[in-house]
Amino acid sequence: MEATIALAGNPNSGKTTLFNTLTGARQHVGNYPGVTVEKKQGTYSRGGLDIKIVDLPGTYSLNPYSMEEEVARDFLLNDQPAMVIDIVDASNLQRNLYLAIQLMEMGLNVCLALNMIDIARTRGIEIDTEKLSRLLGVPVVPTIARTGEGSKMLIEAASKASQYDRSPLTISYGDDLDQALDEMEDLISGKDFLGDICHPRWIALKYLEKDGKIISQGRERDPELSAELGEITRRVADHLEKTMNTYPEAVIADHRHGYIRSIIKGVITRHHGEDRFFLSDRIDMVLTNRFVGPLIMIGVIMGLYKFTFTYSELPVNWLESLFGWLSSSADAALPDGLVKSLIISGVIDGVGGVLGFVPLIMFMFLGISLLEDSGYLARMAYMLDRVFRYFGLHGSSVMAFIVSGGIAGGCAVPGVMATRVLKSPKERLATLLTAPFMNCGAKLPVFALLVAAFFSENEAMVMLAITLIAWCGALIVAKILRLTIIRGESTPFVMELPPYHLPTFRGLFIHTWERTWEYIKKAGTVILGISIVLWAMMTFPALPESQQTEYERQRQGLLASTPSETIHEVETAQGRTLPTEESPALQTGIEAIDRAENEARVRYSLAGRIGVALETISSLAGFDWRTNIALVGGLAAKEVVVSTLGTVYSLGETDPEESSSLAETLRESPHWSPLAAWSLIIFTIFYAPCIVAVVCIAREAGSWKWGAFSVVFNTSLAFGLSAIVFQTGRLLGF
Repeated sequence: MEATIALAGNPNSGKTTLFNTLTGARQHVGNYPGVTVEKKQGTYSRGGLDIKIVDLPGTYSLNPYSMEEEVARDFLLNDQPAMVIDIVDASNLQRNLYLAIQLMEMGLNVCLALNMIDIARTRGIEIDTEKLSRLLGVPVVPTIARTGEGSKMLIEAASKASQYDRSPLTISYGDDLDQALDEMEDLISGKDFLGDICHPRWIALKYLEKDGKIISQGRERDPELSAELGEITRRVADHLEKTMNTYPEAVIADHRHGYIRSIIKGVITRHHGEDRFFLSDRIDMVLTNRFVGPLIMIGVIMGLYKFTFTYSELPVNWLESLFGWLSSSADAALPDGLVKSLIISGVIDGVGGVLGFVPLIMFMFLGISLLEDSGYLARMAYMLDRVFRYFGLHGSSVMAFIVSGGIAGGCAVPGVMATRVLKSPKERLATLLTAPFMNCGAKLPVFALLVAAFFSENEAMVMLAITLIAWCGALIVAKILRLTIIRGESTPFVMELPPYHLPTFRGLFIHTWERTWEYIKKAGTVILGISIVLWAMMTFPALPESQQTEYERQRQGLLASTPSETIHEVETAQGRTLPTEESPALQTGIEAIDRAENEARVRYSLAGRIGVALETISSLAGFDWRTNIALVGGLAAKEVVVSTLGTVYSLGETDPEESSSLAETLRESPHWSPLAAWSLIIFTIFYAPCIVAVVCIAREAGSWKWGAFSVVFNTSLAFGLSAIVFQTGRLLGF
């Protein structure tokens, strides 16, 4: 049976980087049971060791003020890992050790990873690791997670130390609290109260800290004893308030910090004069400057888009050619019928339209991983806080927006989940309702398709404009919501800026591959299923035989009116003869009839009827019935917009040998124009989140009414803006 090691640590301490270093590709991501907090697990198999590693959510303490803190603590209490590796930032040792002290008070086996030791040294900080280990009574191993230095030694030390049980750390909290703790500990021990959760002193501490979850469990187990412990807590709290004007939680925190100061006093040596201006601080003087910083940020985003479109163009063309070849091969190999139509139009042209953008998605994720791992994304959040406060949001909302696709390529689901860090319910609700406006990875194929079709000469500039529209729209909507249905006071923003790092190729590869693989899996499962359903809706019911006969009569009439000596026929995939170029007028006429029949076939289907029914209203925004079908499918997942357009135009083709891309098809269609493309871009930015995001909004907001609100409000807003853009453009002659 493999041992379990949990990785704990403050945000930005390098915990996830160390996790990736230790587990590599042997990891998977899910959610903790019953909650939407991300759960990352992996395996370390080296040198005869076979260890399961769990990456706990980043947290500053184990007092459950947020879902992440509660999940981390519940895992430690319930799963009892053999060892907890606490990753601490060596350059901020005092603050980081607060979590380590809490872990040790729980009686867990703890090993300290003294991470970013190289940065500490550049700041003139020297740490005596042996003395620190001796004073704390736990192994301490210097590491540099981004390069992997010290990781092997860390695992070996943790594995060795996990074989021994350690006693809980006991800290004196002053006479008043110590007496109360002793009294409570005796009562708890006498009845083995909550003994399956943790040892008696820790339970007593949780009562003094007014830990709601532990107190609630205590009431369920033994209401009488729980009430007695609560009375002791109230008595000592009243005494502290009268004598010292404080309360137990503050005293406990002060004594923990005092204990930490006494520990590190003799282990840290500072070389004065070397830490006045660190490299990160000097860089930040430029990159976060009030005036220069925003310009640099826009330049960075512009560079990201330029990089993505420039280097993904060739592999995207390769994939388009590959799926074109697959379509032609399937057309030649399969007999006519529904199976052939399903394979070519439903699967290859549907899913292929989405998978064709994999290189673009991959390059976009690579660029974002580079910004994230280097520490620049945190600076973007810091700079945008000034703007967000004006619109009634919180600085922490920035990260939720970025995770949702604020630059491009994110996902609204983790973006909505990221709002948990906001303590104000009003700011949190406003953020999770507007985060889906960002350009998530599902919207990116839609934008890429339309940009390639109509704005190929200015791709990066158009993508930057789309990004700015999404941000401005989200902020304006947030301001309106905060002034109307979500009124409330704003809260202050405090954020720790991590030092700049030079990302490693390994870390960039893992982050890029994880996100790209999620996109590929979604295309091969969810998008495939939806594409098949939509193909069926666009195929059935079939065109009545009387109408098919009428189209055949028109073809025969056209052939009969043409001199036979000018006709040289070839057989098409539909089993029908088609004139060659030696009779161009006749060929054009036959193609026109075929095109009319194919369009009638799709319009007569269930999906076609829905699209046509919506066309009366949707035409105000420039959407025809084909686009309507795609947008209805996009309610399930935004990538479906591309796959559905691929399917609906494939079903309408007159020449199955034609291998033009979907972008070329749209560009040549009389129903499309740059103005119609902009209208669809605006609609895609703002309309209803995908089904998974809607469910997540409902869960995070605590009510399905907010999930329904996001669907109705977002779609109404999107259509209104699209109609304004399209009608205004027509009036101006575009």
